[in-house]
Order: sequence, then structure tokens, then C-alpha cells
Amino acid sequence: MNFNILSNGIRTITGDVQCKRSERQYQMEYDLREKFKEISGYIAQNKHSMHGRAPSVWRNPVLPKCRFCGQENSAKPVISAKKRAINWLFLLLCQMIGCCTLEQLKYFCKHTKKHRTAAKDRFIYLAYLCLCKQLHPTGPFDRDS
Repeated sequence: MNFNILSNGIRTITGDVQCKRSERQYQMEYDLREKFKEISGYIAQNKHSMHGRAPSVWRNPVLPKCRFCGQENSAKPVISAKKRAINWLFLLLCQMIGCCTLEQLKYFCKHTKKHRTAAKDRFIYLAYLCLCKQLHPTGPFDRDS
């Protein structure tokens, strides 16, 4: 894992979510090291069977339960209308990159030099791998490995 982010004292990543039912908005936070270990382990175990496409759990993520009303699958990430302000690391750690629009995903891939014409599931896959590679440059996150 890229220890620059940890050496800067960043241990948790926060982001805003909004309940689809009650419309209440609040912050969620994730432990950077713990969630990255979970996601990178999943990629290491399953990458060979993904064939360059995001699995269903990434394309259609199960949303967290709302902390206010208790509704399951209801707390959707609040994604900035300004593409350059999107909290990509939060979306990675909560595994909700699949909530992004195709245009948002194209923007990410373009600015990480992964831009190409593709289906949404390929853009989601590329976003996961690219973000993981930024956190752990020597990890198993190359597209073709």
C-alpha cells in the first residue's frame, strides 16, 4: 500500500451519503487500510475470472442501510456534480463506483490516461484497478496481468 497517504496521517476516508427513502444526508467513514485490504484481496482472488469487466457486485452495489430510518440498501453516495470534485477514494472504499454515471466514469478514465471507448462495466473495472494501483503501485492491479 502507498504509505505516503498513511504517513500524512490519513487513516479514514469520509464521504457523504443520502438515504433514498428519508432523503437525510450524512457522512460515512471507512478505515483506509482495512477496506483496501478487503478490496485488493477480492481483486487478487477474482481478477482472472473478470475478463476486463466489473463483476455484478461492483456494477450494482448493495447500498448501506440508512443510519436514521434503518432502510436496507438505501444510503446512496452523494456524487459531486463537478466531476473534478468527485470523492473517488470514498467510492472505492465503499465499493460504490458503480453508482457513477457513464460520463463520470469516462471523466475518471480520461484523467488517469485510461480513456477509451467502452461499456460501463469496463469503465467500472478500470476505475477499481486504477485507484487500487495508485494506493499500491506494485500490487496485482495491471489491466492485463
